[in-house]
Amino acid sequence: MLSKTSFSKSFSSQLLTKAPVALAIAAALGSVAVQAADAPSDKAGADPEAMEVMLVTADFRGIAVEKIPSSVTVIDAQKIEDEGARHFEDLLGTVANFNWSGGTSRPRYFQIRGVGEQEEYKGAPNSSIGYLIDDIDLSGLGMVSSMYDMQQAEVLRGPQGTRYGANALAGLIYLKSKDPTETFEHGARVSLGNDKLRTFSGFSSGPMMDSGELLYRVALEKHYQDGFRDNPYLGRGDTNERDELSLRAKLRWYASDTTQADLVLMHANFDNGYDTWTLDNNGFDTLTDAPGTDNQRSTGIGLKLHFTDIDGAELTSLTSYAATDHHHGYDGDWANPEFWAARQCVDDYDVNGNGDYEELLPCQYDYTWDKRGDRATVSQEFRLTSTEAGRIFDGSTDWLLGIYGMDLKEDNNTESFYNAWPDEMLISSYEARNLALFGQLDSDLGQGYNLSVGARLERRHADYSDDAGDAFDPSETMWGGHIALGKALNDNHNLYLRLARGYKAGGFNMSLPVELADKKEFDTEILYNYEIGLKSSFFEGNADTKLALFYMDRQDQQVSASQQDPEKPQRFILFTENAGSSSNYGAELEGNWYASDNLHFYGSVGYLQTEYGDYSYQDKYGGEVDLSGRELAHAPNWTWAVGSTWRSDRGFFVNLNANGKSQFYYSDSNDSKSKGYGVVNARMGYEADAWSLYLWGRNLLDKEYGVRGFYFGNEPDNGWADKQYIRYGDPRAFGLTFDLRLM
Repeated sequence: MLSKTSFSKSFSSQLLTKAPVALAIAAALGSVAVQAADAPSDKAGADPEAMEVMLVTADFRGIAVEKIPSSVTVIDAQKIEDEGARHFEDLLGTVANFNWSGGTSRPRYFQIRGVGEQEEYKGAPNSSIGYLIDDIDLSGLGMVSSMYDMQQAEVLRGPQGTRYGANALAGLIYLKSKDPTETFEHGARVSLGNDKLRTFSGFSSGPMMDSGELLYRVALEKHYQDGFRDNPYLGRGDTNERDELSLRAKLRWYASDTTQADLVLMHANFDNGYDTWTLDNNGFDTLTDAPGTDNQRSTGIGLKLHFTDIDGAELTSLTSYAATDHHHGYDGDWANPEFWAARQCVDDYDVNGNGDYEELLPCQYDYTWDKRGDRATVSQEFRLTSTEAGRIFDGSTDWLLGIYGMDLKEDNNTESFYNAWPDEMLISSYEARNLALFGQLDSDLGQGYNLSVGARLERRHADYSDDAGDAFDPSETMWGGHIALGKALNDNHNLYLRLARGYKAGGFNMSLPVELADKKEFDTEILYNYEIGLKSSFFEGNADTKLALFYMDRQDQQVSASQQDPEKPQRFILFTENAGSSSNYGAELEGNWYASDNLHFYGSVGYLQTEYGDYSYQDKYGGEVDLSGRELAHAPNWTWAVGSTWRSDRGFFVNLNANGKSQFYYSDSNDSKSKGYGVVNARMGYEADAWSLYLWGRNLLDKEYGVRGFYFGNEPDNGWADKQYIRYGDPRAFGLTFDLRLM
């Protein structure tokens, strides 16, 4: 049986479908805990060490989450296991003020506190949120995120200007897989479920030498399911399939008492379909004749060298390389020739040459879009970090100095076909080179005060060219950092104030028409984040809360805009431009409570208010649309999650959890909105020493909820009139999982 110290987290109520209810419960949890802060625990079997200390591994020094002066969510291996999360997508709802854009088969584009990308159709990637797996940079390529054999997932909110620079304007997502063990451990897992779900997983870990100097760990997972879509036109139920392979391998070498080397290899091949959109928004019955694809094959290698024999300091070297082939394409008319031929369209193009543009003819509409890309990223970082003996200012201050370099190359081939005739073909080549210097001081000021100051200076140069004649080579120097003041109010309460400055590089727009020539380039975005937080523990360590209040000042906000050509409706003009200064503010609250040795509750709630500064754009007919003061896209006012786990001493296990969001805008270019929703999940079973069997269900109430929406004209028989189209999240899923563990 699993020990109490690794006890899981989850509670759910089918009655909880609105954020205010979740807020009330989370606030009540915090209120009860505060009132009992100094009261002795009368809980039977209370254990001061019941709550495992979780370190934020994305931080320079691996600080405990309750000590780090920033809003951070850490989802540990036990919670991942208890909720049965197979992919990072299954955990997204548990993170406060976090959202994602469902324009791909798996989440690839994320938003933290309302900031982040919604899509990337162009060939010059420029992420607002960093995404790393074992220090391998996959920013903008987050779909290959199997959670099998993962140690923890971390979401750092707000600019990470000191640690990760230009790719972490809004925050950072960091996934860390489990490390090799000094004793042998092996395991296998099989899951079967509806939608023809089949998942086979296994891992092995242990020493490769009797001396224990060389350790290994290998984890493999193969996942398949049909993808919850039926295509009656083709008579198939797998046009939106998920065919996903994930492999990770780690080697740890204790080369000497002062030298450690960690080598990580990863390979992921997600060969997925993409057939999710319908003209009537029915959600799950498609009519495409050429279903799309959403493939990503990523191979990465990372080498971490750690030397502790330097006088008063430690040296860390991080080397990584990642190569990715990605292919995203779809049937843009969302139907088939027979469907369109049965409809009547105005002869806009005078195909008969008789000048009669009002004649009704069978519609001819066939549109496909296809993008293939190859990306290679190489990075190198050196960090020199003080040890206890190397502290400065009378031993009160730890210091860190570092240098970072990255080279990213991506080649893309984008094709667009309309009515069997090539409409647009674009072959592009892009390269970005970053060089950064950074440093940080962490000082103990005495009387419970501590101060952290960090800064990063980054130089970036990019080169872009394509066969349409566009060429850009911008260069810029940017800086960011943070100042954080912490105060230990007592042994159980830590207060902090934090100011952070983040930045996102400016860029350029390719393939713009002459009338938009003034939008060829856009400026760097700067984000100031002001934050105050309180992290507390109660009941002798059996409960905790984390509260953060924040205000974000965005200067020259980068906005993704689009226009549909009314004369050529199959053509979309996509570009990025700067809006005036805008602001986001809100709060996050997380709480955990181990009520007994067998019962654990947790909850989180996020509140967010966002608005544009001075920003307006032209619609496809040339009219001006003023968005000044409107909320940002994919920025719900409320996000919430509640959960509970119960384990009996005899091995029985039950986990219930629920999460949801309030409504949010789908796009920066129109006012289409989602609906608020809540989903309920459950997992129950029996856990023996060497094996476990679980029955599980996700979205048990079969809630229909949108994860991406568009508002444009896609029906020629309706005069290309604008209409809202919605892509829905997964419906009810259920299945069985058998887990075998050998020690």
